[in-house]
Amino acid sequence: MTQRAHIDTEGPDPARQGTALDAGPGAGSRHPATPAVAALGLSTAEVAERVARGEVNDVPVRSSRSVIDIVRANVLTRFNLIIGVLWVIMMFVAPWQDTFFGYVILANTGIGIIQELRAKKTLDNLAVIGETRPTVRRDGRAAEISTSEIVLGDLIEIGPGDKIVVDGACVETDSLEVDESLLTGEADPVVKKPGDVMMSGSFVVAGGGAFTATKVGREAYAAQLAEEASRFTLVHSELRSGISTILKYVTWLMVPTSIGLVISQLVVKNDEFKESIAYTVGGIVPMIPEGLVLLTSMAFAIGVIRLGRKQCLVQELPAIEGLARVDTVCLDKTGTLTEGGMDVTEVRPLHGADEAYVTKVLGALGESDPRPNASLQAIIDAYPDSEEWRCIESLPFSSARKYSGASFSEGDGETSTWLLGAPDVLLPAADALLDEIEDLNHQGLRVLLLARGGTDLDAPDVSAGARPHALVVLEQRLRPDASDTLRYFEEQSVQAKVISGDNAISVGAVAAKLDLPGAERTVDARTLPKEQGEMAEALDANAVFGRVTPQQKRDMVGALQSKGHTVAMTGDGVNDVLALKDADIGVSMGSGSEATKAVAQIVLLNNSFATLPSVVAEGRRVIGNITRVATLFLVKTVYSVLLALLVVCTQVEYLFLPRHLTLLSTLTIGVPAFFLALAPNKERAKAHFVRRVMRYAIPGGIIAALATFSTYLLARAHYAGAGAREAETSAATLTLFLIAMWVLAIIARPYTWWRVCLVAAMGTGFLLVMVVPWLQDMFKLKLVGATMPWSAVGIAAAAAVLVEVAFRWVDRRFPA
Repeated sequence: MTQRAHIDTEGPDPARQGTALDAGPGAGSRHPATPAVAALGLSTAEVAERVARGEVNDVPVRSSRSVIDIVRANVLTRFNLIIGVLWVIMMFVAPWQDTFFGYVILANTGIGIIQELRAKKTLDNLAVIGETRPTVRRDGRAAEISTSEIVLGDLIEIGPGDKIVVDGACVETDSLEVDESLLTGEADPVVKKPGDVMMSGSFVVAGGGAFTATKVGREAYAAQLAEEASRFTLVHSELRSGISTILKYVTWLMVPTSIGLVISQLVVKNDEFKESIAYTVGGIVPMIPEGLVLLTSMAFAIGVIRLGRKQCLVQELPAIEGLARVDTVCLDKTGTLTEGGMDVTEVRPLHGADEAYVTKVLGALGESDPRPNASLQAIIDAYPDSEEWRCIESLPFSSARKYSGASFSEGDGETSTWLLGAPDVLLPAADALLDEIEDLNHQGLRVLLLARGGTDLDAPDVSAGARPHALVVLEQRLRPDASDTLRYFEEQSVQAKVISGDNAISVGAVAAKLDLPGAERTVDARTLPKEQGEMAEALDANAVFGRVTPQQKRDMVGALQSKGHTVAMTGDGVNDVLALKDADIGVSMGSGSEATKAVAQIVLLNNSFATLPSVVAEGRRVIGNITRVATLFLVKTVYSVLLALLVVCTQVEYLFLPRHLTLLSTLTIGVPAFFLALAPNKERAKAHFVRRVMRYAIPGGIIAALATFSTYLLARAHYAGAGAREAETSAATLTLFLIAMWVLAIIARPYTWWRVCLVAAMGTGFLLVMVVPWLQDMFKLKLVGATMPWSAVGIAAAAAVLVEVAFRWVDRRFPA
């Protein structure tokens, strides 16, 4: 075939082209390219010249924060500053044992930095794999290059699904339609002609062509868009926002309480100065939930690393959390439930059409489209092109139209126009042929109609008067892992909605083969109500939808969200972009169009739908476990603040030295929290993080503080003479440890062998401190006599019962 399609090669308007090029640095001596030169692209020498002038698209699109940002975010925190100041003070006034808390913070911060650096490395490596590689024409030859290698004036070829990566001006167009909705909010595709402006950040929905780059680097809007969209971030998630809210309230409580404690211990009490300082610091340090933010960051970072090993690129970190909250997944059939390829199983000539002639038409149609979709590719594979046919004009496939077409000169002087697409779109609603097609659709087969057009391709309604010539029956390849994945979502109470542009009956048959619940309830989206509330009810009642337009996909996502659903959308084609953008979580296949990968938060680089359960499980692990360990941290904050207030009100010496609370925090919070935060957790994520954590932390902290302070007051009345203060502190420490251990035991439920071993190991660690002489001396803990230690155990046991009752009452009174 000598010509595949009609291409407009007239150059852009000289004034517009010159103005655009002159916008670049050093462009004053250049002139607009002639049409012939534009069609060849830049020469090697011209590229080198522009690189030397710095006219390169060198914007560093990062998939992660820089090393400096990571270190700064982990080190320069409000609480690290407070603890750092207290640590320096303690180095001058107290024994080294009372400075342990500072080393713990160093270790926590170091672990957080290392884990996030590992996550950065994983993300950066994955980002290279999924990087956009536009096709650039240079010296008359087309080649894929990195986005960063584009120079000013490059001629960039584009086709369906391609993202416009730099600003430019059209040079060649072939029925080119561009979606600029991500920039302008206008959903309708814009038809482009030579000379029209191409906006970076938009994408091609139909047709093809080429444009000249007029803005590169930081001048191009796409550079800012892409950098913001793909930056690794730890913000804007409910989990982290909730933790920030908690920390804000903690700060408000901590400041006045700390001032009162300082005055109480240094002014009111006439103790030795250095000892008073040590006990004061011992009261301030435990108020700070210092490890909670770091542990959250680490849990997210480890999640990124784990998913990276499964070839899953998390472009926005909170997406891990978001997908765990999802209760509805909208699945595009093609590319998600089915593999990209198809096979032609049968061609049925209609009304006496000659089969040999029909196959010749199909071969010519396949050759007329330079960027065939999966259906047309199957036809190309089955029917080679006839060289004597010449394409005069082509009409690329569009999701909105549901068909493609081309006009040919058949070699014998005769011309013809052909359409290939959805039978129920090309045929009248009452056509008897639709019954035959419906039977094929019920078998899960995809059917295309080949029709001879009665008008020109540029007619307003090109399908009017089209005469059917043949049915092309295609078989889709089901993904072998799709059935198991759908079963997983069903087990996790996540609704799956199949939304496709294909025939509804055909889509339903595919869904039935995969055992999708509700596959028998298929709906033609053209019959759906337009009002959002009514559409939402129809979506809730049904599971399979066919003949869905791109705008309808977007509307359906919005309708589901209006009912309170958290919606994830999967897709790989340009018709999925609007819905992916509006969904709570957008998931794209690695082989999908550049546009879908640009707007999705998660990209499955291995193109495996089966990876999604891993992402959901990772999100649930992070959220569920951080909620658990946050309770541990905040119980400590509540009892620390309350103990400090009780000390101020009663004007007694503070109970603990920093070393005592470092020991308690390490055994009942720090070490257990590390293991619990990384444990498997399949519990579905729930909203209202702050409320869910504080409903346990407040009663638990109050009971622990009152019980510990009661033991301390009893011990003060019981002991006298030398060593009395150490004995009083030891009794109070024993009570507080036992209560904190009971809280840990509750948080660790349901028990597994390793959870039981973890709790037992922490108890054994404290026991060793209380019985090994050199550890007793190091931590200044020694139980004296039998009366007070057993009284401490009795008070702790009563408090543990109260904690258990309080937690169960909270579950009933304030359910999550």
